[in-house]
Amino acid sequence: MRVVVLLLFILAAKVQAADPHSFSNFALVSHPQLSLDLTADFDKQQLSGFVELQLDWHHPDVRELILDSRDLSIENVMGQSANGKWVKLSHSFGDKSSTHGQALRIEFPEQFPKVRIYYHTSPQASGLQWLTKEQTSEKQQPFMYSQSQSIHARSWIPLQDTPAVRLNYQARIHTPKELLAVMGADNSANTDKDGDYFFRMPQAIPAYLIALAIGDLEFKAMSERTGVYAEKVWLDKAVAEFSDTEQMMQVASSLYGDYPWGRYDLLILPASFPFGGMENPRLSFITPTVIAGDKSLVSLIAHELAHSWSGNLVTNASWHELWLNEGFTNYVENRIMEQVYGPERALLERQLSVQDLENDLDQLDPKDTLLVTDYTGRDPDDAFTQVPYVKGMLFLQFLEQRVGRAAFDPFLKNYFQTFAFQTMDTEKFLRYLRKTLLNDPDIVSMGEILEWLYQPALASTFVAPVSDAFAQVDQQRALWQKSGKLTDLQTNSWTIHHWLHFIGQLAATVDIAQLQQLDQGFGLSQSQNAEVAAAWFKVALAKNYTQAQPALQQFLVRVGRRKFVVPLYQQLSQSPETLGWAKAVYQQARAGYHPLTQSAVDKVLKFN
Repeated sequence: MRVVVLLLFILAAKVQAADPHSFSNFALVSHPQLSLDLTADFDKQQLSGFVELQLDWHHPDVRELILDSRDLSIENVMGQSANGKWVKLSHSFGDKSSTHGQALRIEFPEQFPKVRIYYHTSPQASGLQWLTKEQTSEKQQPFMYSQSQSIHARSWIPLQDTPAVRLNYQARIHTPKELLAVMGADNSANTDKDGDYFFRMPQAIPAYLIALAIGDLEFKAMSERTGVYAEKVWLDKAVAEFSDTEQMMQVASSLYGDYPWGRYDLLILPASFPFGGMENPRLSFITPTVIAGDKSLVSLIAHELAHSWSGNLVTNASWHELWLNEGFTNYVENRIMEQVYGPERALLERQLSVQDLENDLDQLDPKDTLLVTDYTGRDPDDAFTQVPYVKGMLFLQFLEQRVGRAAFDPFLKNYFQTFAFQTMDTEKFLRYLRKTLLNDPDIVSMGEILEWLYQPALASTFVAPVSDAFAQVDQQRALWQKSGKLTDLQTNSWTIHHWLHFIGQLAATVDIAQLQQLDQGFGLSQSQNAEVAAAWFKVALAKNYTQAQPALQQFLVRVGRRKFVVPLYQQLSQSPETLGWAKAVYQQARAGYHPLTQSAVDKVLKFN
């Protein structure tokens, strides 16, 4: 009878708390606390040491702990019994999955309170990038950083790698003495470079927010609670570029409640970082490609800061519902930008976001354009399209427009406070929405809401943001194309947003001669703004404007941000003439790309 009860409990747990992207049995036993002791070996490109997990058993008959792992070498597993004695435990691996790694199964004679796993990582760990000193900005010391989202924490820590489990952690990291280690945690214990660093994250976070970086880093404060870690060459530039961070924090706190994480610092990573930013609590990881010199791309800082409430504080329970992280974050980002930089800039950024979304909607399978999408059996990294980010934001803006900001702002603030340090799914959000905000079906019907969430493409209630500024840019473009005179383009007052809109509309209407005229007049192939350069190279490839190829090659070798390089390689792969050139460039660039970028481009170019 006891066995039957256990089987029923296991079945119920699977139904209630299944995550198809995790092998772990977190509904039966979980680890609310984690301790790391790791040594970084740059010659071997590996982390080695142990992780200690404090265990919380949820049923008296469970005797097995299942963790997630990927390419980890397990040397020994020890369990601490109730009397404090450490004993060796048996472990085994499950079948290997190309996208999810493999299960690490640990057997216990009884329910121990702790387990310690001794292990080392692989040089090919998907969540780590090891850079030689030649691949860094200063070219003096090597660099290593982690990227754990979505399921890459398992490649450098054996743990329950699911957003459904929250934990707090502490860590001791050993490095070469000339390097500084930082983590997405309290870094205050580490004031000098001595090779022995201690960290503490007292708030409970999901595994994908555990973050580590080691390099020749310096620190400079921007305010009492904000600052920048970076290689020396980037430090002053980043401090100047992101000097409005404190003001952004004050705006967000006034709207959505006090900032809950203590400090908010930025780490500027090498240009190989595959994303614009990563919202690791207390220390957002940031690409240097947003340091434009004119604060034109600081919406990315607003975005990562916004995650301090949406995503980090209230977290999607699975990657099927990424919109609960990213849609809310895009919404909060835009509200921050509106208050710090004005309504017009926020409007332009919304309109550009909608253009990006429409491009994705044209290319994605319709089932992947739903806000709630099933990624079972697939790599959850596939979920990171413009759909959860922009369509999610537009859904929240739809709700705001219907009920009014006077009602929506308190609703969102109370949402973050009510579910702080908890996971969220769409049905739970809908119940809260109905209970607290939508008490009048004449204002918003449930049918309208379900269309946004569970129907492809954009909902019938979508109203596109429209800016007169972009209409004026279109008029000038038409006049220039008719007259052939660059003086008809009145660009002196254009911002980055005007330029991105202008370039985005070129491919359908211009010829090579006109592209050459623009390039000679404005130096677009040599633009130091990564957003402008990437947009321009897309047009150049579409029109076979070969004069841009030398600059494109330099860009692809220098920058590893997936948003930029993957679409460019996709375009290059469309014809035999450019495919061979792309493979030659990639051969040169690949070693400097993060494993996530390598994996994506390998698929595009069928690179072996």
